[in-house]
Amino acid sequence: MPFKQQALLRQKLFVLGSLAIGSLLYLVARVGSLDRLQPICPIESRVASHLPEQFPLRTLQYKRGILHELRKGNATKEQIRLHNLVQQLPRAIIIGVRKGGTRALLEMLNLHPAVVKASQEIHFFDNDQNYARGMDWYREKMPFSFPHQITIEKSPAYFITEEVPERIFKMNSSIKLLIIVREPTTRAISDYTQVLEGKERKNKTYHKFEKLAIDSNTCEVNTKYKAVRTSIYTKHLERWLKYFPVEQFHIVDGDRLISDPLPELQLVERFLSLPPRISQYNLYFNATRGFYCLRFNIVFNKCLAGSKGRIHPEVDPAVVAKLRRFFHPFNQKFYQITGRTFNWL
Repeated sequence: MPFKQQALLRQKLFVLGSLAIGSLLYLVARVGSLDRLQPICPIESRVASHLPEQFPLRTLQYKRGILHELRKGNATKEQIRLHNLVQQLPRAIIIGVRKGGTRALLEMLNLHPAVVKASQEIHFFDNDQNYARGMDWYREKMPFSFPHQITIEKSPAYFITEEVPERIFKMNSSIKLLIIVREPTTRAISDYTQVLEGKERKNKTYHKFEKLAIDSNTCEVNTKYKAVRTSIYTKHLERWLKYFPVEQFHIVDGDRLISDPLPELQLVERFLSLPPRISQYNLYFNATRGFYCLRFNIVFNKCLAGSKGRIHPEVDPAVVAKLRRFFHPFNQKFYQITGRTFNWL
């Protein structure tokens, strides 16, 4: 074989060998990083002192598969018994606020291997008919989980409904309560936008936001308008504080959860006494949607529904300014009570 052909052959073999070794090293690094990202260890809390010391990653993935089959209705009673699966009452509830980011928060917390979420809003404590059905009915609405996991549900109407704090207190006086808030005026406009979209789908007309938010007789902010009333966070929180100490609440910054979710999720992990398991690997920005999406593993990704992130209608700047002045003293009191300050105008 001529010398030039031998040299060319050696060069090709060298390139192929380098590619093979590089691919092998990448796979080894990837497996190692996954094991570092999602090992299971005990939940450090009063309610989970019985936990085993460690679950290997493969066991966790297998168990997630079982829970997925249960949600689809494919698991048998024998599988439920064999794997010691239970339907637990929630140990934490996202009680609000509507249009604050409750769905995003719930889905992101579900990234944690020790968290199991109720997929639908149950509306047990704010609906008299549902509440009359009793605690067994409520428990049956919860997802199956393993004893070491924490079940979380979310129903934003809980935050503003008068009867709810007492009802939840009677179920569990030590439950942990999550409240996710956004800048109050932005939240009110987002609330209006969702209702407006529903009206338009039914070919119904709806007043402009300015007409609803401002009383035409007094030219003052209309506190009878539900979207405005919901944004007076301190008024609702004071009702909850009659039953629960402030230490049982954690306030999540809904605006920051959109722009930089990981720090907010890490704060929630600590509040729930969960070992840190959610990492930047689990969150990636989707430029098309303009939101962060979720990465559970190298196979399964999930983005929130397309209805999230609706474009808000243009609102008269004078009305926006008037609302922000109105909310300002309530915001200051909210900061004082919760010990958390936000950069709200």
